[in-house]
Amino acid sequence: MGTHRQALRTTAVGAVSATLIAGGVLGLAPTALAAQNSVRFVDITGDGGTVLKANVVTPAGADGSRSYPLIVLPTSWSLPQVEYLAQAQKLADSGYVVLTYNVRGFWQSGGEIEVAGPPDTADASKVIDWALANTPADPAHVGMAGVSYGAGISLLAAAHDKRIKAVAALSGWADLTGSIYSGRTEHVQAAALLDGTATVTGRESPEVRQVFDDFYASDLTKEPDLIAWGKKRSAATYLDQLNENRPAVMMANAWGDTIFPANQYTDFYERLTGPKRLELRPGDHATPELTGLFGLPNDVWSDTDRWFDHYLKGADNGVDREQPVRLKSRTTGGYEGYPDWKSVTATRRKIALEGSTTIHANVDSGADGGVVFLSSILDQVAQLPPVASLPLLPRRWAAVWQSEKYASAQQVRGTARLHTTLTPTKESGTLVAYLYDVGPLGLGKLVTHAPYTWHGRTPGQSFDVDLDLFSTAYDVPAGHRLALVVDTVDPLYIEHNPSGAQLTFSSPADDPSYVSVPLREQ
Repeated sequence: MGTHRQALRTTAVGAVSATLIAGGVLGLAPTALAAQNSVRFVDITGDGGTVLKANVVTPAGADGSRSYPLIVLPTSWSLPQVEYLAQAQKLADSGYVVLTYNVRGFWQSGGEIEVAGPPDTADASKVIDWALANTPADPAHVGMAGVSYGAGISLLAAAHDKRIKAVAALSGWADLTGSIYSGRTEHVQAAALLDGTATVTGRESPEVRQVFDDFYASDLTKEPDLIAWGKKRSAATYLDQLNENRPAVMMANAWGDTIFPANQYTDFYERLTGPKRLELRPGDHATPELTGLFGLPNDVWSDTDRWFDHYLKGADNGVDREQPVRLKSRTTGGYEGYPDWKSVTATRRKIALEGSTTIHANVDSGADGGVVFLSSILDQVAQLPPVASLPLLPRRWAAVWQSEKYASAQQVRGTARLHTTLTPTKESGTLVAYLYDVGPLGLGKLVTHAPYTWHGRTPGQSFDVDLDLFSTAYDVPAGHRLALVVDTVDPLYIEHNPSGAQLTFSSPADDPSYVSVPLREQ
């Protein structure tokens, strides 16, 4: 339990930081728009009679003689309805009716937080009903968009409401369980940040409160219920319905998103069959879109505008002819285009994990994924990811393997994969794998990582571990090495290593261990 308390204390720093960011949006956005916006604030009756606070921005000169495409914007987690006012004004100026509403359970809206449950999906349809009845909105041209929570709700709504013809899901999720429980490991900082900010700005339903409590408790008897709860709130569960409805789906995310990692978006994107676009950039959760909320130039929002202009207005702006997968490396400027996600990785280079290595559990070796929000923001604005000195990592608690020194730059693109043989001394445990870019002095910059947890294994009996690390785009300079580090404790996650546990990694001749690094064609 000491590890859990330490993780939660660390999370408090991230939660406060997130609240301050939210406060900046709340305080500055209305001020910036006061002189130019004419906003109509309305109450909308949502599912079950819940009152949702909303605002409507219509094009200048709208007199009821014609209709306009409609864009509905559900708010982000813990943010009020003024969140999108800058973007709503821009969209209205270009000929859209824009309706922003505060999702149930937050701020002045009624009801309780359902975490994109069925009432939230039903609310989205009720909001569209209201807009079609009370604004000059065109029922044949309806779009939804949002950041974070608003993105997840938009995807779910599009799977359930055929009227939605286009979606822009920014920094959202398609697989909720795969986001905060990847590798069967609780992402405790991410969960505690969401929980903490919800406590400050909203009202959790009893079910949601219980889910958070069960999540922190790591009670395996509750695992099937938690997974089922997450699936009900994941667009991936309703993929067939979404593909049948065929809305044009644009998804954007950050490589370092510590709440909704990029992997769950890329997997979902590949399975969509309608018009689609995927954009991935440096940053953490919702940080690539942040400047756009203040009305400042922003690539994500510019592409969102072009997406809606084409699929709701029919504008021939070329967005449908561009390479649909657009990436920006964390280390170099400029965008790269690909026809699909699998084309991002042209080849793979394996780093052999030779020999047999034993480490002791329960101690943080010094290798870790950083702090929720803060670390990836530093990487975004200053190219300063979490670092570790490889020579100083204690081999008692960290297993370390390094590649040869590369003669040319290595453009890592996509999803690195770890395969190894593990022999634990206890039936349960957690490991965290890190891939580092190591310079001449042994200082490693974090390229990517991922956690992995197991339960119910026979102590002393080997088993295979296959783990996808979080997808990324990172350029390793010539003269550097790549290194894989594995330890057992990271403040981002709840770990399940019993006291005294040891892990032995081996590489049998008939099944050698390796990390497979995805590389762009050079």
